Amino acid sequence: QVQLVESGGGLVQAGGSLRLSCAASGRTFSIYAMGWFRQAPGKDREFVAACMWSGSATSYSDSVKGRATISRDNAANTAYLRINNLRPEDTAVYYCSAKDSRRRDEWSYWGQGTQVTVSS
Repeated sequence: QVQLVESGGGLVQAGGSLRLSCAASGRTFSIYAMGWFRQAPGKDREFVAACMWSGSATSYSDSVKGRATISRDNAANTAYLRINNLRPEDTAVYYCSAKDSRRRDEWSYWGQGTQVTVSS
């Protein structure tokens, strides 16, 4: 099992920036990829960004492309998501997730989420 704990959420003014952190523990050697998702009130959870645990491949949703950067520090077992030029529509609970190398087609592990609120 892998445990994920997010931090770094909060209240930010539109145009500001925020960096979210996701600390992984447990079977971290089995992590294949890390991702960020978000869920706004009344909406489905949506993909935001992902990166491989090894290598440089990343992917982003169109809604954050050009404003967001996903990164990771393998030595610290931590993934990050930085979003610049925040907009009110970025308001959501942000979740960290991880894929297990034994089940690469699914996001197996989830954190508890961290609230991001962007004021206009």
